[in-house]
Amino acid sequence: MNMFCFQCQEAAKGSGCEIKGVCGKTPEVSALQDLLIYQLKGLSHYTNALRLLEIESEEANVFITDSLFMTITNANFDHQRFVARIREGFKLRSKLKAILLENNVSLDNTELLTWTAVTTSEMEEVAAKVGVLSTENEDVRSLRELVIYGLKGMAAYAKHAQHLSYNEPEIHSFIQRALVATTNDTLSAAELTALVLETGKYGVQVMALLDKANTSTYGNPEITKVNIGVSKNPGILISGHDLKDMEELLKQTEGTGVDVYTHSEMLPANYYPAFKKYSHFVGNYGGAWWSQVDDFEKFNGVVLFTTNCIVPPRSSSTYTDRVYTTGSAGFPGFKHIEDAENGQAKDFSALIVHAKQCAAPTEIETGEIVGGFAHAQVFALADKVVDAVKSGAIRKFFVMAGCDGRMKGRSYYTDFANQLPKDTVILTAGCAKYRYNKLPLGDIGGIPRVLDAGQCNDSYSLVTIALKLKEVFELNDINELPIAYNIAWYEQKAVIVLLALLYLGVKNIHLGPTLPAFLSPNVANVLVENFGIAPIGTVDEDIKLFLPDFELQA
Repeated sequence: MNMFCFQCQEAAKGSGCEIKGVCGKTPEVSALQDLLIYQLKGLSHYTNALRLLEIESEEANVFITDSLFMTITNANFDHQRFVARIREGFKLRSKLKAILLENNVSLDNTELLTWTAVTTSEMEEVAAKVGVLSTENEDVRSLRELVIYGLKGMAAYAKHAQHLSYNEPEIHSFIQRALVATTNDTLSAAELTALVLETGKYGVQVMALLDKANTSTYGNPEITKVNIGVSKNPGILISGHDLKDMEELLKQTEGTGVDVYTHSEMLPANYYPAFKKYSHFVGNYGGAWWSQVDDFEKFNGVVLFTTNCIVPPRSSSTYTDRVYTTGSAGFPGFKHIEDAENGQAKDFSALIVHAKQCAAPTEIETGEIVGGFAHAQVFALADKVVDAVKSGAIRKFFVMAGCDGRMKGRSYYTDFANQLPKDTVILTAGCAKYRYNKLPLGDIGGIPRVLDAGQCNDSYSLVTIALKLKEVFELNDINELPIAYNIAWYEQKAVIVLLALLYLGVKNIHLGPTLPAFLSPNVANVLVENFGIAPIGTVDEDIKLFLPDFELQA
Protein backbone atom coordinates (compact mmCIF):
# COMPACT_ATOMS: atom_id res chain seq x y z
CA MET A 1 0.00 0.00 0.00
CA ASN A 2 1.07 3.61 -0.51
CA MET A 3 1.70 6.20 2.19
CA PHE A 4 2.48 9.87 2.44
CA CYS A 5 4.19 11.42 5.44
CA PHE A 6 6.21 14.64 5.63
CA GLN A 7 6.00 15.46 9.33
CA CYS A 8 9.73 15.17 10.16
CA GLN A 9 13.00 16.59 8.86
CA GLU A 10 13.93 13.30 7.20
CA ALA A 11 11.05 13.43 4.68
CA ALA A 12 12.29 11.53 1.63
CA LYS A 13 13.76 13.74 -1.13
CA GLY A 14 12.77 16.75 0.97
CA SER A 15 9.13 16.29 0.00
CA GLY A 16 7.63 13.24 1.74
CA CYS A 17 7.94 9.50 2.37
CA GLU A 18 5.77 7.52 -0.07
CA ILE A 19 7.09 3.94 0.06
CA LYS A 20 8.35 3.58 3.62
CA GLY A 21 9.25 6.13 6.27
CA VAL A 22 12.94 7.04 6.48
CA CYS A 23 12.29 6.68 10.23
CA GLY A 24 11.34 3.04 9.62
CA LYS A 25 7.57 3.51 9.76
CA THR A 26 5.68 1.08 7.52
CA PRO A 27 2.86 2.15 5.19
CA GLU A 28 0.43 0.17 7.38
CA VAL A 29 1.44 2.04 10.54
CA SER A 30 1.44 5.34 8.66
CA ALA A 31 -2.15 4.69 7.53
CA LEU A 32 -3.27 3.81 11.06
CA GLN A 33 -1.65 6.97 12.41
CA ASP A 34 -3.52 9.03 9.81
CA LEU A 35 -6.72 7.28 10.80
CA LEU A 36 -6.12 7.87 14.49
CA ILE A 37 -5.64 11.61 13.88
CA TYR A 38 -8.90 11.59 11.88
CA GLN A 39 -10.62 9.87 14.79
CA LEU A 40 -9.27 12.46 17.25
CA LYS A 41 -10.78 15.22 15.12
CA GLY A 42 -14.16 13.52 15.35
CA LEU A 43 -13.87 12.96 19.09
CA SER A 44 -12.98 16.62 19.50
CA HIS A 45 -16.29 17.62 17.88
CA TYR A 46 -17.99 15.75 20.73
CA THR A 47 -15.79 17.15 23.51
CA ASN A 48 -16.30 20.69 22.22
CA ALA A 49 -20.06 20.16 22.27
CA LEU A 50 -19.83 18.81 25.83
CA ARG A 51 -17.93 21.91 26.95
CA LEU A 52 -20.87 24.04 25.84
CA LEU A 53 -22.79 22.05 28.46
CA GLU A 54 -19.94 22.67 30.95
CA ILE A 55 -19.06 18.97 30.89
CA GLU A 56 -15.37 18.07 30.82
CA SER A 57 -14.40 14.51 29.88
CA GLU A 58 -11.12 13.68 31.58
CA GLU A 59 -11.14 10.32 29.83
CA ALA A 60 -11.29 12.03 26.44
CA ASN A 61 -8.58 14.51 27.40
CA VAL A 62 -6.20 11.70 28.33
CA PHE A 63 -7.08 9.63 25.27
CA ILE A 64 -6.59 12.49 22.80
CA THR A 65 -3.33 13.66 24.36
CA ASP A 66 -1.86 10.15 24.55
CA SER A 67 -2.97 9.36 21.00
CA LEU A 68 -1.38 12.48 19.55
CA PHE A 69 1.83 11.57 21.38
CA MET A 70 1.78 8.06 19.86
CA THR A 71 1.94 9.55 16.35
CA ILE A 72 5.09 11.62 16.93
CA THR A 73 8.03 10.55 14.79
CA ASN A 74 9.93 7.55 16.24
CA ALA A 75 7.48 7.08 19.13
CA ASN A 76 5.50 4.00 18.16
CA PHE A 77 5.94 1.54 15.30
CA ASP A 78 3.62 -1.14 16.69
CA HIS A 79 0.81 -1.89 14.23
CA GLN A 80 -1.31 -3.76 16.78
CA ARG A 81 -1.10 -0.97 19.36
CA PHE A 82 -2.65 1.44 16.85
CA VAL A 83 -5.40 -1.01 15.93
CA ALA A 84 -6.24 -1.41 19.63
CA ARG A 85 -6.13 2.34 20.18
CA ILE A 86 -8.57 3.04 17.34
CA ARG A 87 -10.98 0.42 18.68
CA GLU A 88 -10.72 2.06 22.08
CA GLY A 89 -11.55 5.36 20.39
CA PHE A 90 -14.80 3.91 19.03
CA LYS A 91 -15.87 2.97 22.56
CA LEU A 92 -15.06 6.45 23.79
CA ARG A 93 -17.01 8.00 20.92
CA SER A 94 -20.09 6.00 21.91
CA LYS A 95 -19.75 7.20 25.52
CA LEU A 96 -19.47 10.85 24.52
CA LYS A 97 -22.36 10.58 22.08
CA ALA A 98 -24.55 9.00 24.76
CA ILE A 99 -23.86 11.88 27.18
CA LEU A 100 -24.81 14.41 24.51
CA LEU A 101 -28.03 12.55 23.71
CA GLU A 102 -28.90 12.48 27.42
CA ASN A 103 -28.67 16.27 27.26
CA ASN A 104 -30.78 16.44 24.09
CA VAL A 105 -27.82 17.39 21.88
CA SER A 106 -27.17 15.64 18.61
CA LEU A 107 -24.38 16.41 16.14
CA ASP A 108 -24.60 16.25 12.37
CA ASN A 109 -24.17 12.75 11.04
CA THR A 110 -21.14 13.55 8.89
CA GLU A 111 -18.73 10.85 7.78
CA LEU A 112 -16.15 12.27 10.20
CA LEU A 113 -18.46 11.42 13.11
CA THR A 114 -20.02 8.18 11.94
CA TRP A 115 -17.33 6.09 10.21
CA THR A 116 -16.63 2.62 11.58
CA ALA A 117 -14.00 0.02 10.78
CA VAL A 118 -13.79 -3.37 12.43
CA THR A 119 -10.91 -5.15 10.72
CA THR A 120 -7.41 -3.82 10.10
CA SER A 121 -7.99 -3.86 6.33
CA GLU A 122 -11.15 -1.77 6.80
CA MET A 123 -9.17 0.71 8.87
CA GLU A 124 -6.53 1.00 6.17
CA GLU A 125 -9.23 1.49 3.54
CA VAL A 126 -10.72 4.44 5.46
CA ALA A 127 -7.23 5.80 6.14
CA ALA A 128 -6.51 6.02 2.41
CA LYS A 129 -9.32 8.61 2.13
CA VAL A 130 -8.47 10.79 5.14
CA GLY A 131 -4.67 11.14 5.14
CA VAL A 132 -2.60 14.27 4.70
CA LEU A 133 -3.21 14.52 0.95
CA SER A 134 -7.01 14.50 1.38
CA THR A 135 -6.68 18.30 1.71
CA GLU A 136 -6.13 19.24 -1.94
CA ASN A 137 -5.13 22.90 -1.59
CA GLU A 138 -1.43 22.78 -0.70
CA ASP A 139 -1.47 26.04 1.28
CA VAL A 140 -4.47 24.99 3.38
CA ARG A 141 -2.85 21.56 3.79
CA SER A 142 0.41 23.18 4.89
CA LEU A 143 -1.26 25.39 7.50
CA ARG A 144 -3.45 22.57 8.81
CA GLU A 145 -0.49 20.22 9.18
CA LEU A 146 1.61 22.95 10.79
CA VAL A 147 -1.11 23.25 13.44
CA ILE A 148 -1.46 19.48 13.84
CA TYR A 149 2.29 18.94 14.24
CA GLY A 150 2.37 21.74 16.79
CA LEU A 151 -0.48 19.98 18.64
CA LYS A 152 1.50 16.72 18.63
CA GLY A 153 4.41 18.48 20.32
CA MET A 154 2.06 20.20 22.73
CA ALA A 155 0.45 16.87 23.60
CA ALA A 156 3.86 15.40 24.42
CA TYR A 157 4.57 18.16 26.93
CA ALA A 158 1.05 17.97 28.37
CA LYS A 159 1.40 14.20 28.80
CA HIS A 160 4.64 14.54 30.78
CA ALA A 161 3.04 17.16 33.03
CA GLN A 162 -0.05 14.98 33.41
CA HIS A 163 2.16 12.07 34.50
CA LEU A 164 3.27 14.28 37.40
CA SER A 165 -0.36 15.23 38.21
CA TYR A 166 -0.11 18.72 36.67
CA ASN A 167 -2.98 19.49 34.37
CA GLU A 168 -4.61 22.54 32.77
CA PRO A 169 -8.03 21.97 31.16
CA GLU A 170 -7.51 25.07 29.01
CA ILE A 171 -4.69 23.32 27.15
CA HIS A 172 -6.86 20.29 26.38
CA SER A 173 -9.67 22.59 25.30
CA PHE A 174 -7.40 24.35 22.83
CA ILE A 175 -5.95 21.12 21.43
CA GLN A 176 -9.44 19.82 20.72
CA ARG A 177 -10.73 23.14 19.37
CA ALA A 178 -7.75 23.34 17.03
CA LEU A 179 -8.25 19.75 15.84
CA VAL A 180 -11.82 20.62 14.88
CA ALA A 181 -10.65 23.80 13.14
CA THR A 182 -8.49 21.71 10.81
CA THR A 183 -11.72 20.14 9.49
CA ASN A 184 -13.38 23.48 8.75
CA ASP A 185 -13.26 24.17 5.00
CA THR A 186 -14.61 27.70 5.45
CA LEU A 187 -11.54 29.01 7.28
CA SER A 188 -9.40 31.36 5.21
CA ALA A 189 -5.61 31.20 4.97
CA ALA A 190 -5.46 34.26 7.24
CA GLU A 191 -7.63 32.54 9.86
CA LEU A 192 -5.50 29.38 9.71
CA THR A 193 -2.36 31.50 10.05
CA ALA A 194 -3.86 33.09 13.17
CA LEU A 195 -4.54 29.55 14.47
CA VAL A 196 -0.87 28.68 13.89
CA LEU A 197 0.19 31.58 16.11
CA GLU A 198 -2.44 30.70 18.70
CA THR A 199 -0.92 27.22 18.76
CA GLY A 200 2.36 28.92 19.63
CA LYS A 201 0.64 30.80 22.45
CA TYR A 202 -0.55 27.56 24.03
CA GLY A 203 2.86 26.08 23.32
CA VAL A 204 4.34 28.65 25.71
CA GLN A 205 1.65 27.79 28.26
CA VAL A 206 2.20 24.02 28.11
CA MET A 207 5.98 24.43 28.33
CA ALA A 208 5.52 26.60 31.42
CA LEU A 209 3.23 23.93 32.91
CA LEU A 210 5.78 21.16 32.32
CA ASP A 211 8.58 23.30 33.75
CA LYS A 212 6.48 23.84 36.87
CA ALA A 213 5.69 20.13 37.09
CA ASN A 214 9.34 19.07 36.76
CA THR A 215 10.88 21.66 39.06
CA SER A 216 8.16 21.44 41.74
CA THR A 217 8.56 17.67 41.84
CA TYR A 218 12.31 17.22 41.45
CA GLY A 219 13.81 20.64 42.26
CA ASN A 220 15.49 23.16 39.98
CA PRO A 221 18.28 21.70 37.84
CA GLU A 222 21.75 22.45 39.18
CA ILE A 223 25.12 22.85 37.48
CA THR A 224 26.28 19.24 37.33
CA LYS A 225 29.29 17.32 36.07
CA VAL A 226 27.88 14.16 34.51
CA ASN A 227 30.00 11.02 34.37
CA ILE A 228 30.19 9.43 30.91
CA GLY A 229 32.16 6.38 32.00
CA VAL A 230 30.80 3.10 33.38
CA SER A 231 30.77 0.97 36.53
CA LYS A 232 31.36 -2.75 36.89
CA ASN A 233 27.72 -3.59 37.66
CA PRO A 234 25.03 -4.62 35.17
CA GLY A 235 22.88 -1.70 34.11
CA ILE A 236 19.62 -0.35 32.76
CA LEU A 237 19.82 2.40 30.14
CA ILE A 238 16.81 4.72 30.16
CA SER A 239 16.01 6.77 27.08
CA GLY A 240 13.25 9.19 26.10
CA HIS A 241 11.96 12.08 28.18
CA ASP A 242 9.66 11.00 31.02
CA LEU A 243 11.08 11.95 34.43
CA LYS A 244 8.35 10.14 36.37
CA ASP A 245 9.45 6.88 34.76
CA MET A 246 13.02 7.81 35.69
CA GLU A 247 12.04 8.32 39.32
CA GLU A 248 10.15 5.03 39.55
CA LEU A 249 13.00 3.10 37.91
CA LEU A 250 15.56 4.56 40.33
CA LYS A 251 13.40 3.68 43.33
CA GLN A 252 12.83 0.12 42.18
CA THR A 253 16.49 -0.55 41.30
CA GLU A 254 17.88 0.82 44.57
CA GLY A 255 19.80 -1.89 46.45
CA THR A 256 19.44 -4.46 43.65
CA GLY A 257 23.01 -4.26 42.36
CA VAL A 258 21.74 -2.87 39.05
CA ASP A 259 22.97 0.58 38.00
CA VAL A 260 21.00 3.14 35.99
CA TYR A 261 22.34 5.25 33.11
CA THR A 262 20.67 7.89 30.96
CA HIS A 263 20.77 7.96 27.18
CA SER A 264 20.21 10.84 24.74
CA GLU A 265 17.34 13.12 25.86
CA MET A 266 17.29 11.62 29.36
CA LEU A 267 20.75 13.09 30.06
CA PRO A 268 19.28 16.14 31.89
CA ALA A 269 17.80 13.86 34.58
CA ASN A 270 21.34 14.01 35.98
CA TYR A 271 20.84 17.71 36.77
CA TYR A 272 17.85 17.33 39.13
CA PRO A 273 18.54 17.34 42.89
CA ALA A 274 15.95 14.63 43.60
CA PHE A 275 17.83 12.05 41.52
CA LYS A 276 21.30 12.76 42.91
CA LYS A 277 20.60 10.86 46.14
CA TYR A 278 20.68 7.54 44.27
CA SER A 279 24.22 6.17 44.44
CA HIS A 280 23.49 3.64 41.68
CA PHE A 281 22.62 6.45 39.23
CA VAL A 282 25.94 6.35 37.38
CA GLY A 283 25.65 8.97 34.63
CA ASN A 284 25.11 9.10 30.86
CA TYR A 285 26.01 6.49 28.25
CA GLY A 286 26.42 7.18 24.54
CA GLY A 287 25.20 9.99 22.34
CA ALA A 288 22.07 11.25 20.62
CA TRP A 289 19.09 9.06 19.78
CA TRP A 290 20.27 8.08 16.30
CA SER A 291 23.49 6.51 17.67
CA GLN A 292 21.51 3.91 19.63
CA VAL A 293 22.04 1.05 17.19
CA ASP A 294 25.71 1.13 18.21
CA ASP A 295 25.29 2.35 21.80
CA PHE A 296 22.80 -0.37 22.75
CA GLU A 297 25.03 -3.16 21.42
CA LYS A 298 27.92 -1.99 23.60
CA PHE A 299 25.81 -1.22 26.64
CA ASN A 300 25.14 -4.97 27.09
CA GLY A 301 22.28 -4.38 29.54
CA VAL A 302 18.57 -3.61 29.44
CA VAL A 303 17.18 -0.53 27.66
CA LEU A 304 13.93 1.28 28.53
CA PHE A 305 12.23 3.69 26.11
CA THR A 306 9.89 6.03 27.95
CA THR A 307 8.88 8.05 24.87
CA ASN A 308 9.89 8.63 21.26
CA CYS A 309 13.43 8.39 19.80
CA ILE A 310 13.26 4.71 18.76
CA VAL A 311 15.40 3.64 15.81
CA PRO A 312 14.42 0.25 14.31
CA PRO A 313 17.25 -2.23 15.05
CA ARG A 314 19.36 -3.60 12.24
CA SER A 315 18.67 -7.19 11.18
CA SER A 316 22.05 -8.04 12.72
CA SER A 317 21.35 -6.29 16.04
CA THR A 318 21.70 -8.51 19.10
CA TYR A 319 20.08 -6.18 21.62
CA THR A 320 16.43 -6.46 20.47
CA ASP A 321 15.42 -8.84 23.27
CA ARG A 322 16.90 -6.44 25.85
CA VAL A 323 14.70 -3.45 24.92
CA TYR A 324 11.47 -2.51 26.71
CA THR A 325 9.01 0.29 25.99
CA THR A 326 6.45 2.05 28.14
CA GLY A 327 3.89 4.83 27.86
CA SER A 328 3.26 6.01 24.28
CA ALA A 329 6.33 4.22 22.90
CA GLY A 330 6.22 0.90 21.12
CA PHE A 331 7.96 -1.31 18.59
CA PRO A 332 7.12 -4.83 17.36
CA GLY A 333 9.25 -7.33 19.24
CA PHE A 334 10.08 -4.99 22.13
CA LYS A 335 8.43 -5.94 25.42
CA HIS A 336 6.01 -3.30 26.72
CA ILE A 337 5.50 -2.20 30.33
CA GLU A 338 1.89 -1.16 30.80
CA ASP A 339 0.78 1.91 32.71
CA ALA A 340 -0.27 1.27 36.30
CA GLU A 341 -3.82 1.70 37.55
CA ASN A 342 -5.03 4.42 39.92
CA GLY A 343 -1.79 6.36 40.13
CA GLN A 344 0.29 3.39 41.28
CA ALA A 345 3.93 3.01 40.19
CA LYS A 346 4.70 1.05 37.04
CA ASP A 347 6.16 -2.40 37.64
CA PHE A 348 9.74 -2.47 36.36
CA SER A 349 10.63 -5.75 38.09
CA ALA A 350 10.96 -7.60 34.77
CA LEU A 351 13.67 -5.16 33.67
CA ILE A 352 15.57 -5.60 36.92
CA VAL A 353 15.49 -9.40 36.75
CA HIS A 354 16.59 -9.24 33.11
CA ALA A 355 19.38 -6.71 33.82
CA LYS A 356 20.91 -8.95 36.52
CA GLN A 357 21.53 -11.57 33.85
CA CYS A 358 23.46 -9.13 31.62
CA ALA A 359 27.12 -8.15 31.48
CA ALA A 360 28.26 -4.73 32.65
CA PRO A 361 28.40 -1.99 29.99
CA THR A 362 31.41 -1.76 27.70
CA GLU A 363 33.22 1.51 28.28
CA ILE A 364 33.08 3.69 25.16
CA GLU A 365 34.38 6.97 26.64
CA THR A 366 35.48 8.50 29.92
CA GLY A 367 35.28 11.91 31.53
CA GLU A 368 32.49 14.35 32.30
CA ILE A 369 30.16 16.77 30.59
CA VAL A 370 28.64 19.79 32.31
CA GLY A 371 24.97 20.79 32.23
CA GLY A 372 22.15 22.05 34.40
CA PHE A 373 21.81 25.63 33.15
CA ALA A 374 18.04 25.90 33.30
CA HIS A 375 16.50 29.29 34.01
CA ALA A 376 16.76 29.21 37.82
CA GLN A 377 20.47 28.40 37.66
CA VAL A 378 21.15 31.07 35.03
CA PHE A 379 19.19 33.62 37.07
CA ALA A 380 21.46 32.78 40.01
CA LEU A 381 24.36 33.75 37.76
CA ALA A 382 22.53 36.76 36.31
CA ASP A 383 24.84 39.43 37.74
CA LYS A 384 27.88 37.62 36.40
CA VAL A 385 26.28 37.16 32.98
CA VAL A 386 25.09 40.78 32.74
CA ASP A 387 28.50 42.09 33.77
CA ALA A 388 30.12 39.90 31.11
CA VAL A 389 27.80 41.30 28.45
CA LYS A 390 28.26 44.92 29.57
CA SER A 391 32.04 44.58 29.69
CA GLY A 392 32.14 43.00 26.24
CA ALA A 393 33.48 39.68 27.55
CA ILE A 394 30.36 38.07 26.05
CA ARG A 395 29.66 39.47 22.61
CA LYS A 396 26.66 37.35 21.72
CA PHE A 397 24.55 34.36 22.72
CA PHE A 398 23.61 31.72 20.18
CA VAL A 399 20.48 29.64 20.81
CA MET A 400 21.34 26.28 19.26
CA ALA A 401 18.52 24.22 20.72
CA GLY A 402 16.51 21.51 19.04
CA CYS A 403 17.09 18.03 17.69
CA ASP A 404 19.94 15.96 16.37
CA GLY A 405 19.59 13.55 13.49
CA ARG A 406 21.34 11.20 11.10
CA MET A 407 21.95 13.51 8.14
CA LYS A 408 25.62 14.06 7.38
CA GLY A 409 24.81 17.74 6.90
CA ARG A 410 24.25 18.04 10.64
CA SER A 411 28.02 18.20 11.05
CA TYR A 412 27.32 21.87 10.25
CA TYR A 413 26.37 22.40 13.91
CA THR A 414 29.62 20.92 15.20
CA ASP A 415 31.62 23.08 12.80
CA PHE A 416 29.53 26.16 13.64
CA ALA A 417 30.14 25.70 17.37
CA ASN A 418 33.85 25.13 16.80
CA GLN A 419 34.26 28.25 14.66
CA LEU A 420 32.27 30.65 16.85
CA PRO A 421 34.58 33.25 18.44
CA LYS A 422 35.61 32.64 22.03
CA ASP A 423 33.55 35.61 23.28
CA THR A 424 30.26 33.92 22.38
CA VAL A 425 28.07 31.57 24.43
CA ILE A 426 25.81 28.74 23.19
CA LEU A 427 22.41 28.30 24.87
CA THR A 428 21.05 24.85 24.16
CA ALA A 429 18.33 22.34 25.04
CA GLY A 430 17.39 19.09 23.36
CA CYS A 431 19.59 16.47 21.76
CA ALA A 432 21.07 18.97 19.27
CA LYS A 433 23.69 19.53 21.99
CA TYR A 434 25.32 16.19 21.25
CA ARG A 435 26.87 17.84 18.19
CA TYR A 436 29.05 20.03 20.44
CA ASN A 437 28.58 19.32 24.17
CA LYS A 438 31.76 17.24 24.34
CA LEU A 439 33.94 19.80 22.52
CA PRO A 440 36.61 21.67 24.54
CA LEU A 441 35.05 25.10 24.00
CA GLY A 442 36.20 26.52 27.34
CA ASP A 443 34.54 29.27 29.37
CA ILE A 444 34.29 33.04 29.70
CA GLY A 445 35.26 34.19 33.17
CA GLY A 446 33.98 30.92 34.65
CA ILE A 447 30.81 30.86 32.52
CA PRO A 448 30.91 27.75 30.29
CA ARG A 449 30.57 28.52 26.60
CA VAL A 450 27.88 25.82 26.30
CA LEU A 451 24.96 26.33 28.68
CA ASP A 452 22.74 23.24 28.52
CA ALA A 453 19.23 23.91 29.88
CA GLY A 454 18.11 20.30 29.47
CA GLN A 455 15.74 18.33 27.25
CA CYS A 456 13.81 19.72 24.29
CA ASN A 457 11.04 19.78 26.92
CA ASP A 458 13.11 22.40 28.74
CA SER A 459 13.20 24.90 25.87
CA TYR A 460 10.97 27.04 28.08
CA SER A 461 14.12 27.84 30.05
CA LEU A 462 15.68 29.44 26.99
CA VAL A 463 12.56 31.55 26.45
CA THR A 464 12.55 32.59 30.11
CA ILE A 465 16.24 33.48 30.03
CA ALA A 466 15.74 35.66 26.96
CA LEU A 467 12.77 37.44 28.53
CA LYS A 468 14.75 38.00 31.74
CA LEU A 469 17.67 39.50 29.82
CA LYS A 470 15.22 41.76 27.96
CA GLU A 471 13.95 42.97 31.34
CA VAL A 472 17.44 43.43 32.83
CA PHE A 473 18.68 45.44 29.85
CA GLU A 474 15.40 47.42 29.77
CA LEU A 475 14.72 46.67 26.12
CA ASN A 476 11.40 47.10 24.34
CA ASP A 477 11.86 44.24 21.90
CA ILE A 478 13.22 40.75 22.50
CA ASN A 479 14.95 41.01 19.12
CA GLU A 480 17.19 43.82 20.44
CA LEU A 481 19.03 41.32 22.65
CA PRO A 482 22.50 40.08 21.62
CA ILE A 483 20.96 36.68 20.88
CA ALA A 484 20.94 34.84 17.55
CA TYR A 485 18.83 31.75 16.85
CA ASN A 486 20.37 28.89 14.85
CA ILE A 487 18.09 25.96 15.59
CA ALA A 488 18.18 22.35 14.40
CA TRP A 489 14.88 20.51 14.11
CA TYR A 490 13.77 16.94 13.55
CA GLU A 491 10.28 16.20 14.85
CA GLN A 492 7.07 17.73 16.15
CA LYS A 493 8.23 18.86 19.59
CA ALA A 494 10.65 21.14 17.76
CA VAL A 495 7.65 22.44 15.79
CA ILE A 496 5.81 23.59 18.92
CA VAL A 497 9.01 25.22 20.24
CA LEU A 498 9.34 27.11 16.95
CA LEU A 499 5.70 28.23 17.05
CA ALA A 500 6.14 29.35 20.67
CA LEU A 501 9.12 31.51 19.66
CA LEU A 502 7.14 33.02 16.78
CA TYR A 503 4.24 33.79 19.10
CA LEU A 504 6.66 35.61 21.43
CA GLY A 505 7.81 37.72 18.50
CA VAL A 506 11.27 36.23 18.01
CA LYS A 507 12.48 36.94 14.48
CA ASN A 508 15.28 35.92 12.14
CA ILE A 509 15.46 32.30 13.28
CA HIS A 510 17.72 30.14 11.13
CA LEU A 511 16.33 26.62 10.80
CA GLY A 512 18.13 23.55 9.57
CA PRO A 513 19.50 21.34 8.31
CA THR A 514 16.55 21.72 5.91
CA LEU A 515 13.29 23.64 6.03
CA PRO A 516 10.17 21.53 6.76
CA ALA A 517 8.74 19.71 3.76
CA PHE A 518 5.23 20.48 5.03
CA LEU A 519 5.70 24.21 4.38
CA SER A 520 4.25 25.07 0.98
CA PRO A 521 6.10 27.80 -0.95
CA ASN A 522 3.42 30.35 -0.07
CA VAL A 523 3.35 29.46 3.63
CA ALA A 524 7.16 29.50 3.73
CA ASN A 525 7.09 32.97 2.18
CA VAL A 526 4.71 34.19 4.89
CA LEU A 527 7.13 32.97 7.56
CA VAL A 528 10.06 34.58 5.76
CA GLU A 529 8.33 37.92 5.24
CA ASN A 530 6.75 38.21 8.69
CA PHE A 531 9.32 36.49 10.90
CA GLY A 532 12.57 36.33 8.94
CA ILE A 533 12.71 32.51 9.04
CA ALA A 534 15.67 31.37 6.95
CA PRO A 535 17.47 28.13 6.11
CA ILE A 536 21.05 27.60 7.19
CA GLY A 537 23.83 28.27 4.71
CA THR A 538 27.48 27.39 5.07
CA VAL A 539 29.18 27.80 8.44
CA ASP A 540 31.35 30.66 7.19
CA GLU A 541 28.41 32.45 5.56
CA ASP A 542 26.23 32.17 8.64
CA ILE A 543 28.86 33.26 11.14
CA LYS A 544 29.59 36.28 8.94
CA LEU A 545 25.86 37.02 8.81
CA PHE A 546 25.40 36.77 12.58
CA LEU A 547 28.71 38.50 13.38
CA PRO A 548 29.54 40.88 10.49
CA ASP A 549 32.62 42.30 12.24
CA PHE A 550 34.18 38.92 13.05
CA GLU A 551 37.19 37.90 11.00
CA LEU A 552 37.00 34.22 10.13
CA GLN A 553 40.19 32.24 10.62
CA ALA A 554 41.78 30.83 7.47
